[in-house]
Amino acid sequence: KGNGVIGNIYSMGLAMQALEATRKFYAPRKWDCAQAFSVVSSHDYQQPMAIAQVLPALVGRSYLDAAGLDCAATKDMSPNQQAPLSPALGTHGVPRAPIQVHYSITNTLQGKHFHYSTSVTVPSGSTLLRVLEVAAEENPQTFSFKTEQKSWGPMVTSIHGLAGSEVDRTYWQFLSAGNALDQGVGTYKPHNGEHIQAVFSTY
Repeated sequence: KGNGVIGNIYSMGLAMQALEATRKFYAPRKWDCAQAFSVVSSHDYQQPMAIAQVLPALVGRSYLDAAGLDCAATKDMSPNQQAPLSPALGTHGVPRAPIQVHYSITNTLQGKHFHYSTSVTVPSGSTLLRVLEVAAEENPQTFSFKTEQKSWGPMVTSIHGLAGSEVDRTYWQFLSAGNALDQGVGTYKPHNGEHIQAVFSTY
């Protein structure tokens, strides 16, 4: 893409590794990695899987280099242990300003159709998962949901008792302003006044 994204922000790591490892085979021009590096270095990656895939490319390596690593030459360097921040606190323990997020769930595919909306208040910087949790706490009969932990983070499998199915090729799709979110519920951070839609969809 013109802005340097290869596929999406999560496919970037492996794509950059592949392009870096095969750059000598490119003709008639070399791969210009500046745009791609700019994209990944400015993105706030949260999932371990995404970080693991993008870090090798950022240091000019790929997984192909793993076979030639000299492990004996490395030193045991433990990262500094930091206490996790409270979800309601920002840096330096300062309370984060509350934001309001509008959240709706819609099903027009299976069984009895439904559409419900609510507004929840969460600290700024909260993830979409926290928005779903607050909505479910305030109105469990309507906004209850289930997740499964995947390698890329939590995935919403069911909302309002309606679960996605590989057999039916159905899933819960999350959108903002009609556009599919490019991050999962565990990392996407809605802004104040944003309307998040969960739509039961097919693929």
